[in-house]
Amino acid sequence: MNLTPDSKVLIQGFSEFISATHIAQMKAYGTNLVAGVNPGSGGQQLYDLPIFDLVEEVVEQFGAIDTTIICVHPYQVLDAALEAIASHIRQIIIISAGVPPLDMVQLLRKAEAGETLIVGPNSPGIIVPGKILLGTQPSEFYTPGSVGIVSRSSTLTYEVAWELTKAGLGQSISVSIGSDAIVGSSFLQWMQILDEDETTEAIVLVGQPGGDSEEAAARYITEAIDKPVVAYIAGRQAPAIKNWRQTGNLATVIGRAPNFGTAQSKLAAFQAADVPVAERPSQISELLKKAIH
Repeated sequence: MNLTPDSKVLIQGFSEFISATHIAQMKAYGTNLVAGVNPGSGGQQLYDLPIFDLVEEVVEQFGAIDTTIICVHPYQVLDAALEAIASHIRQIIIISAGVPPLDMVQLLRKAEAGETLIVGPNSPGIIVPGKILLGTQPSEFYTPGSVGIVSRSSTLTYEVAWELTKAGLGQSISVSIGSDAIVGSSFLQWMQILDEDETTEAIVLVGQPGGDSEEAAARYITEAIDKPVVAYIAGRQAPAIKNWRQTGNLATVIGRAPNFGTAQSKLAAFQAADVPVAERPSQISELLKKAIH
């Protein structure tokens, strides 16, 4: 992974998922934004960035690009990401929400073959406080430190960061893996990255109902993670939703436990793994301080 102020960063697309404010904030934070790609706008300047029609043109002019931030229409994400992979970009952050699941399946197969790390879709990106901002996270909530945050939520990611900042606990890296049905990188991958990261002393995992990624993370923490972990599960009071109208939906729940994907299932998994779970975001810092000392 290359997440340093020297990393060359590209933006693909300028849809409603990103604004001039986000781009200005990334630049002000020291992120090395070199160019934008917007087919049909090549040769223009947008938000003080030179715009190109193709990713390969950016690579020709600036050399190897470390990270691309994709902000195109969800139905164009697959093409944009495949273009980035073809230009040997190894870190892809997808801000756009609502990418078709089959497009994601195809993209992930391609990414795995080329060892490309994909964050998102439906993600505000990554921040290494004090060093680099990749995406739309509000940097003012963060302060440099040693707590790593990995989250499925968007806004909750920075709410948790703000609670830590207020409690005097700085952050080493914060990533939202995205909250679409199918996302690129998993809790497991990021737990491993944070466990191996020398600047990270403890990890906060922020989950939410749906799927079983938190349960898998709980098992993985027991088996492979040495650092203290504190979890928070959003939506504990949210009603369980089952839609029986289509056979496809019916097939997804047959043979699964009745509480599959519920907040209760996730809480039970962390309990079994001896991972402390905060009842509200403001409690996370208390549990962290206990876990660290």
